Amino acid sequence: MESGTVAGMTADPERETAALAASLASAGYAFTSRALADLLRGVLAAPEPIDPEAWLALVGADLPANLRDRLRTLKSDLAATASDPEGGSENAAAGKLAALRAELRRRGLDGFVVPHADEHQGESVPARAERLAWLTGFTGSAGIAVVLRDQAAVFVDGRYTLQVERQVDRTLYSTHHLIEEPPHEWLASRFGAGGALGYDPWLHTRAQVKRLRAAVETAGAGLVVACDGNPLDAVWADQPDPPVAPVLPLAPEYCGRGSAEKRRDVARTLADKGVAAAVLTQPDSIAWLLNVRGGDVARTPLPLSFALLHEDATVEWFLDPRKVTGPLERHLGNAVTLRAPADLGPALDALGAARKRVLADPASAAAWLFSRLEAAGAVPVGGADPCQLPKARKNAVEIDGSRRAHRRDGRALTRFLSWFAREAPARAAGGAGLDERQAADRLLAFRRENEAFRDLSFDTISGAGPNGAVVHYRVTEETSRSLALGDLYLVDSGAQYLDGTTDVTRTVAVGAPDDEMRARFTLVLKGHIALATARFPRGTSGGQLDALARMPLWRAGLDYDHGTGHGVGSYLGVHEGPQRISKAPNTVGLEPGMIVSNEPGYYKTGAYGIRIENLVTVVESPKQEGEERDMLAFETLTLAPIDLNLVEPALLGPDELAWLNAYHARVREAFEGDLDGEEAAWLAEATRAL
Repeated sequence: MESGTVAGMTADPERETAALAASLASAGYAFTSRALADLLRGVLAAPEPIDPEAWLALVGADLPANLRDRLRTLKSDLAATASDPEGGSENAAAGKLAALRAELRRRGLDGFVVPHADEHQGESVPARAERLAWLTGFTGSAGIAVVLRDQAAVFVDGRYTLQVERQVDRTLYSTHHLIEEPPHEWLASRFGAGGALGYDPWLHTRAQVKRLRAAVETAGAGLVVACDGNPLDAVWADQPDPPVAPVLPLAPEYCGRGSAEKRRDVARTLADKGVAAAVLTQPDSIAWLLNVRGGDVARTPLPLSFALLHEDATVEWFLDPRKVTGPLERHLGNAVTLRAPADLGPALDALGAARKRVLADPASAAAWLFSRLEAAGAVPVGGADPCQLPKARKNAVEIDGSRRAHRRDGRALTRFLSWFAREAPARAAGGAGLDERQAADRLLAFRRENEAFRDLSFDTISGAGPNGAVVHYRVTEETSRSLALGDLYLVDSGAQYLDGTTDVTRTVAVGAPDDEMRARFTLVLKGHIALATARFPRGTSGGQLDALARMPLWRAGLDYDHGTGHGVGSYLGVHEGPQRISKAPNTVGLEPGMIVSNEPGYYKTGAYGIRIENLVTVVESPKQEGEERDMLAFETLTLAPIDLNLVEPALLGPDELAWLNAYHARVREAFEGDLDGEEAAWLAEATRAL
């Protein structure tokens, strides 16, 4: 074996790439050596799909077996030499920060802002866009870093206050609460007068840029500079390529409505606003509108792309052509034109040349887009993404699919909880406790047994004892904790199925919980029940309901630092807007068909965490005698036992006990005939009436 190669690898992958490209060309598949190499790097930059050979369709249909074998081998060889997209060891953090500062000095910049964002401002970003993780080590899904010449800081919200302390080198960065001490306030008190602060205009909205400008003005005269090319990318030598994964149509039986019908309805709203086109920048909107799914980001079936929806219901879709498959081309029809991503700027220029009014969402569209439209002469019209609200209103087919997905998912989770109830205490008593990674892997194994399973909907949060108090804890080999008797174990997990997306949290006791655990778990349960049983008039927002879930905790002087509920997609994002239930102001009214989570919690730092989460859908509530207004309510979708060992019945009122018993009766009825004897016996006891 040649020095520097990995055992079992091709000695010269570059030479094999050239030879394989020639073989493909001879067989009628048009690939140059460079094109094949670029494709394979893009495939490796995408998350591993449930079908590990799906990417072969991007090379061509009906590939001969020998070429398929050579492609598999070459991909494996290249993967063996690929680097960690999060950037290697913690020891490298100081070097990365120094390299970025050197690049800023070269560009005449005194500071730079690094958000956890990509060009689409989404929560799920590809490996290429994990700039915040690469630079700082923080791997959460929300956060921002500010790097100045002599100091640097990382800002996260309440979900990540403990995680950031563990992951970020405090000798390099100070850490701050994103809401209580936001970046623009920190900058205003620290940025030098006359300095130049850089930002990537693709990674910030206009509102975010406005706050940066205000901060610099407060600090004294200075500039906020839109960088031509991201300075961090210039020093990230092994930055992954843009991901390339197949884009496929979603079958009609999962959508409920055809793409043409959706496009006509949304285009009608554009005409009502007097705009000629809408720039769609959120990949989930495009996936919903066109009834397609992809695989460019982890845990969410999204193709990363942009689109222009015109008032005549035609669409220009700016999608990497390497992702296009034969089924996709047949699905789209003549009203959708595929264009390369590089064509987006010229397409915006064409709208500007015609002085068109163009809708773009200031909450999610990159500042670059507004600047390009204005420079071209277009009239940008700020407004909500026109797909987000109709996407959130699930139709009857999608709701029925979600019910099926939750039943399927609930069976897997129930089997896991039965297994956990046997294994965790026994192993803890024997001195070789079950650890967090083993538990998460076992839950995944139960889910994988279902052929409809496509992926997890997010990385499972598997937290024992004090790790459960980290709201968005991420278990690793280094942090995985063994469960001990007396621990609380919090598992927040979900899955992607073709007919629905799930998200569920259960907190269970390993052995006997103490009185405080039982009391606080029951307070969280009371809040969960209060929200689950709420009836409310049309037009009510989630923010108006949030206090219902918190009130039992508030009465005890307790609270939790995260939202009570987020929207959930239909085989799309596990976090979906515009609806939500939280303290944060939100004027979006809850409507029938919307799916939201119901997840109050309590977290005792250094000790344990508690969260009870079900997904619910908004439904019309039958009108009762004497009522003058139409009322709405929630239907609980999630089916899985709630740990009765943690419930203190004396703290529940009659109506709350009735809800819990009725819910457990639903769970028992759903699964008792579909489990083996040991599991069924456990379920009967776990769902007994109190």
